[in-house]
Amino acid sequence: MCAVLFGGVYTLFLLGIARLAPNNGKGYVVEFNGKKYYQNIGQSFTDPKYFNSRPSAVAYNAAGSGGSNKGPGNPEYLAEVQKRIDTFLILNPEVKKQDIPADLVTASGSGLDPDISAQAAKVQVKRIARIRNLEPQKLEQLIAENTEKPLLGFFGPEKINVLTLNIALDKLK
Repeated sequence: MCAVLFGGVYTLFLLGIARLAPNNGKGYVVEFNGKKYYQNIGQSFTDPKYFNSRPSAVAYNAAGSGGSNKGPGNPEYLAEVQKRIDTFLILNPEVKKQDIPADLVTASGSGLDPDISAQAAKVQVKRIARIRNLEPQKLEQLIAENTEKPLLGFFGPEKINVLTLNIALDKLK
């Protein structure tokens, strides 16, 4: 009975709810420069001319969603985070270590977080402005335009979808 209920009825119920969601539950697809991207799944942006995305414990593979399961005291985990910090500081020499937001050097629980904090975007402005020969104010305006406010003004943090922000960045030219 449980197998029928949870294996069949429950599955069909969730499938029905997904069909009512935008794009029939298949995610938010964005097309840019002839390529399709899923806006609600983290993308890898490591080129210095783009806003970096949040690191992924699963190499941005949606089929293998999950965290690393390494605790904050795990030496391998700490070495990985330190490597990310060191790389960030090399690419962003004007930023102090204590000013790097955690979401730029730690993966989310799913490993597929498509968003970064507004602070994580702002700390990258000088690098991108220098590489793209843009005024920092132009990038700050772009960040403000793409920042999603908390739900109802107070549920959750401000966040920015990195894919959307980088597409807007490419459209600046």
